[in-house]
Amino acid sequence: MLAIRLPKALEDRLQKLADKENRSKSYYARKALEQYIQDREDYLLAVSRFESGSKSVSLKKLGEQLGLVNKSKRRSKKGSKKT
Repeated sequence: MLAIRLPKALEDRLQKLADKENRSKSYYARKALEQYIQDREDYLLAVSRFESGSKSVSLKKLGEQLGLVNKSKRRSKKGSKKT
């Protein structure tokens, strides 16, 4: 069980949303906390990996490793013609 005090304006917004969607205020508070905690855990993991000096991989390289990018297809430079 958790009880929190909200500023009046925030509680009013929450109540309007709950009424409009026919959900409880607790439902939205729970969903918001779940999302915030997940985001924060992801952030802390990323910071930890960065600070540990773990090897990084570019998005392009990762795409190639996962087979999402065709290695043979290279973007041509602007103005150059393929022969």
